[in-house]
This record gives sequence, structure tokens and C-alpha cells, in this order.
Amino acid sequence: MMRKAALGVALAATALTASACGQGVLGGDSKKDKGPILLGMDIPLSGSSADIGPYMKNGAQMAIDEINAKGGVNGRKLQLRAEDDACDPKTAVAAANKLVAAGVAVSVGGYCSGATLPTLPVFDRRKIPMIIPAANSTELVDQKLKHVFFVNGTGDQQAVAAMTWMTKSGAKKVALLHDNTSYSKDIAVRTAAELDKPGGPDKAALDAVNPGESDYSANVTNLLRSKPDFVYWTGYYQEGGLILRQLRQAGYKGKFMVADGSVDAKLVKIAGGSAGEGAYATMTQTPDTIQGAENWIATYKQKFGADPGPYSTQSYDAVRAAAEAIKKAGGTDGDKLVTALEGINGLQLFSGPLKFTDRHTLTSGGFVILVVKNGKFVLQDALK
Repeated sequence: MMRKAALGVALAATALTASACGQGVLGGDSKKDKGPILLGMDIPLSGSSADIGPYMKNGAQMAIDEINAKGGVNGRKLQLRAEDDACDPKTAVAAANKLVAAGVAVSVGGYCSGATLPTLPVFDRRKIPMIIPAANSTELVDQKLKHVFFVNGTGDQQAVAAMTWMTKSGAKKVALLHDNTSYSKDIAVRTAAELDKPGGPDKAALDAVNPGESDYSANVTNLLRSKPDFVYWTGYYQEGGLILRQLRQAGYKGKFMVADGSVDAKLVKIAGGSAGEGAYATMTQTPDTIQGAENWIATYKQKFGADPGPYSTQSYDAVRAAAEAIKKAGGTDGDKLVTALEGINGLQLFSGPLKFTDRHTLTSGGFVILVVKNGKFVLQDALK
């Protein structure tokens, strides 16, 4: 009896392992499994960046629904499993482990770079490809992990876009401010390196703040001593709104620009309407700045009862890239999916035809310049 019980446990364990392999947990080929293909998404659904998570989740779900309505991928339907990472490294790792345990075939999440970074090895060691739609610190790229791909412009590409606009707008002395997170510091340091090159604006200052505080007057005072005519904040919108408000209250009259982590209407609300007007942003295109996206926006609004926000289109495209790779690979074997992703050439995304570089990044970052008008970020310059 005991031997039979042990045999039953062993057979059950074998069945579970086979099932896990079929979903891609151990990189197995799932062609024999006719069930749904699970896509995982680590996104902020709580914490200071919780507003972004639903945009990303909805964009991904919209792509899944469209693909499933056409029969799915290789005759199998796609399903989305989202977990809250709260933009916190420890929470993100726990969320990633939940997705692995659930049997996801591909990860299509990642917003905060500092939280996404420690999840890379969680997925990579199980040969689960990551197609990251938002997180874009060059530190992520520098890990050089085989199973990691990016469908958003990276920090080095954003720094070049920032420098292009600073020069074009006539800036003379630029002050850079970051929050010491992987994402924010990466962009600030790389932009500083661009400013150190001859022929453009001078670097007035490079300073850091402590995120989560309510008073940045000391940082503002220190920054204004360098007498900049252009300030570039590379952190998130909560601190960015406060810094902008306190800069204006201190008498700063020059230009103010934020990086893509601050592109949210709440930045303007926190800064105070008049203080936020005229603020610039380096950003990959948002839905309302994409020519020809009107029908997509209307469908999104009808489906979710709200306007699409930042990274909804990138998340939509991450799912589409995953589906294309699964189709070409004939299943969800991790190594075959990597080969398929590397071989994609011309899949039309919102950012343009997809062709990954040898670093698994987009050939062009696709950054544009937005400006706040009447409380909303709108397109200022396509930088072409």
C-alpha cells in the first residue's frame, strides 16, 4: 500500500512537472498542450505608480482579445495573468515568482526599471522570454540576458533625444535632477555625458533628491545657484510635480522638462495648473500623439470606459510581438521563442516596423517631445 501511495505521488509530481513544462516554466515545448497560452505581467497596481498599471494591463488585454477573436495562436487562445509589483524590487521578485509558478510562457510586463531589474534572472533562468514594454534603463540592457527584449526606447536613446531638444530650443545651461533609482539616474548621467560633448548647452548641475519627500526646497535652492535656464527632471511624476511647483515658487522662469516616467496628468495637478503649463517631456508616443490611432483609442474607450494612457500601446505591441514569436516558433519553448523574436523583421508596431538590434532593443528609440497645454501633454516635436 505504501509503495502504491509513493508511486501515486511520484506519478502526480511527474504530471505536474510535465504540465509546467507545457506552459513554458522550464522552457519546454508546449505544442502538445492544446490549452491556453499564459502571458504574465508584472505591473504597478498599488503604490505611487498605481495609475500606470491599468493602462498597461488594458493595452495587453486588448491585443489578446483581438488575437483570440481571430482564432488565437496556432489554434490556442492567449490568457493574461497580471501581478502587482508596486514598483518595489522585493514585491516585483515575489510577483515574478508567482508568474513563473503559474506557468507563464512569456512576460510582457515591466514598468519601473528598479523593480524590473531583479526580475530579469527570475524569468531568464527558466528560459521565459521577457518583452518589456516600459522599463527602459540602459542598466537592464547591460545585463545582456538572452531572453530579454525591449519594445520601448532605452535610456541612452532618451538622453540623445533630450540633448537634441535642449539644443534645438536654445538652452544655454542645463541642470539635471534625478532620484537615484536605476531608471532616473541612468537617464540623468547619460544626458550629462551628452552635455559634456562640445557644441551644445553647458551642464550647470547634476543633483539627486530623495524620493517620497514633500519638501524639495533645499534641492531647489541648491539647483538655482547654478543659474540654469533649462531643468531636466528624470524621475517620476509625484516628485516631479512638487519640484516644478517649488521651482516656480522660488522664482525660476526657465524651461522645465521631464523624462517619460513623469508623463502623467497628475504631474500637472501636483505642480498646480499654471506651473505645469509649458513643461516639456521626452516620451515615446502616447496614444493621442500617434497619427492614425483614432480607431484604436475609440475601441479602447468603448472596451474599458476610460481613455488610454502612457504605455498602453507599448503593452499592446508587446503582446503582439509575443504572439508573432509563438506562431513562428510553433510553441512556447524558450530558446525557440528567442530565435523567433530575433528573426522578426517588419512586424508593424505603433513605433514602426519591428526589427530588434543585437542588444534586443528597438533600432530607433522613437522618442518625441511633448508639451503641457491646457493641462494635457500634447505633441510638440517629433524630432525627425
